Order: sequence, then structure tokens, then C-alpha cells
Amino acid sequence: MTLGSRPPAREGSGRRATALQVSDLVVRYGGRRDPVRAVDGVGFEVARGTTLGIIGESGSGKSTLAKAIAGLVRIDSGAVSIAGPDGGLAPAAPSAGRDGQVQMIFQDPVLALNPLRPVWKSVVEPLTPRRATVPRELRDRAVELLGQVGLGPDIADRRPGRMSGGQRQRVTIARAVAARAPIVLCDEPVAALDISVQSGVLRLLDELRGAFDLTYVFISHDMSSIARIAHDVGVMYLGRLVEIGPVREVLRSPRHPYTQGLIRAVPRIGLGARADEVQPLEGEIPDPRRPPSGCRFRTRCPFAQELCAREEPAPEKVAEPVSDEGSVHRTACHFWREIRAGTAARRPH
Repeated sequence: MTLGSRPPAREGSGRRATALQVSDLVVRYGGRRDPVRAVDGVGFEVARGTTLGIIGESGSGKSTLAKAIAGLVRIDSGAVSIAGPDGGLAPAAPSAGRDGQVQMIFQDPVLALNPLRPVWKSVVEPLTPRRATVPRELRDRAVELLGQVGLGPDIADRRPGRMSGGQRQRVTIARAVAARAPIVLCDEPVAALDISVQSGVLRLLDELRGAFDLTYVFISHDMSSIARIAHDVGVMYLGRLVEIGPVREVLRSPRHPYTQGLIRAVPRIGLGARADEVQPLEGEIPDPRRPPSGCRFRTRCPFAQELCAREEPAPEKVAEPVSDEGSVHRTACHFWREIRAGTAARRPH
């Protein structure tokens, strides 16, 4: 079973249509012997014009999930469906034709841009996906797009090496919105930027989402970025979603012990913060070729019991939506009720 969610509608807007649906997605790497199940039965929905954040440690499958949605890696089973102009969901186009449906913003803009091209040509690439050259007449459109992301016309003829990291990432954002693809996948888009620049890029992304009614899947390991930009958040561990729901509820009142551990591991900044308040998660993610039986988090979970090794926990609704239009908070943990009540037995060290 997989976790699923319907993101929240805005006040007075009524129920928002689903823009993206991922169903029981499985992506394997390697041969038939001991394959790595990088994504293993993941499912969710994202409502049009909203942002689903995906968090988890390195190796949890976040980036592979984004690449699978974008058509950049082969899907072994499951489906990705995208709403068409009439609002109805249909299977995503083959990878070669998915640029019109999905665009992607990568973590490192240096690697995402051709160092030998003036950036205006990179910006309008989605408008000429099957052409070796970019027509000169598209330069004016590129300048317009650059202006929408806060860059002046003088930037258009520069090459990436003559730009700052923040400017380069704004160029890749301009390229992502050039073709007005309804789905934009953001894979750690501010991780490679200075902290002083990150806030401006996050604000830009949110402004573009509202202006063009874009739908985002925002991949990150940074809780503060997720809290700022996402409506819903899904927590991935070893290829699976273990918790999903409204971002404020999940981050303020997490039910899964893995989510709780991620939040406790975030350093706090302030005069009253103490170093001993940070509690890193114990252990490391197991080998994805040989995941633990039952609950995959059990080898690191302080509350794991015999049942956790025998049975994979089914996702459960853990809280009612704030309104009829709200997201459903779900988690996959046998003992989330006992953990929340403070009565769960701890595993002996």
C-alpha cells in the first residue's frame, strides 16, 4: 500500500482538481539480482497550483522520484498521470514528449547550463525541443522570461561562467517556465546557493507558482525550505513514503518516528538554543538492495517491536482534515498512537 494525499484548497476556491497523480511507482536500478529499489510503491496526488514537498535523508529516493516523474529514468511499474487541458488525468507522455507537461529545476545550475552558450539560448530551449539550433528571433522572448525571474536584459548574452550562483539558478527557473509546462519538479533547487540567496529564490518560485498556476513537487532535505514553500509534505525513507499530509501538521505534530527524528536533528538558531537539543538519528540507511523486512525504519527506530519485523505497517489516517477541502494526514507506523501518547515501549539498547 502507498500513502496518498490531496493538498489543501485555498479559501473560497472550492476543491482543486488534481494536477499530478503518482500511483504505486517502482523504479529499480541494477540487474535482476539484488536490484536497488530506489522508489518502491510510492503514490500521491498533488492539486493544481499547489506544492508538495518531499523530504528525507540522502539515499531515500527523493531525486529518483523526481526523475521518474520527469521521464528521465525508466519506471518499472506503476504510473504517472498528468491533468490535460480539460482537467482529466491521463498517463504522462513518453519521456521524449514530456517537456510540454513537466519541467525540472536541478540542484546545480552549473551542470544544468551549457557553458558555451549565451544564457538566452538555454532559456528558450523548451520552445525548440527537437532543434539543434535556437532561432535568433526567440531572443526577445528569452529576455522577457529573464525579466520575469528578476534578471535584466544585459544577462541574456552572458555565458554561465560570468554569472553568480543565484543568477544561474534564476536562468534555470526561467527555462523551466518558458513552455508553461503545468508541472515543475524542483530537485534541491536552493541547496547549492548561499544562504543569503536562498530566500530570494524561494520567494521567486512561490510568486511564479501563483502567477502561472504552476504545480510543484519540491525535493529537499532542508526543513525550513519545505516549511516555507510547501502546502503538503511527504517523508521518504528507503524508497517509500512513511508520512504525508499538510506541511504545518506534519512538521509541528509528526506521527512517524522517522519524521520525528528528522525534526529533532535540525539545529536551532537563537540565543536560547543549546547544542544538546540536537539529536541526530542513530545509524544509517540500510542497503537498499536488501531492505529490512516489515517496517524499513525498524533497524533505527527506538520503538521497534517484533511486529515491526514481521509486518509492513499499512498507512493510516492519523488526523481529520481541518476542512472538507484539506489534505489527509497519514502515516505508516504500527505504534504511532502509543508513541503519541507516550506509552510506547522503547527498544533496549
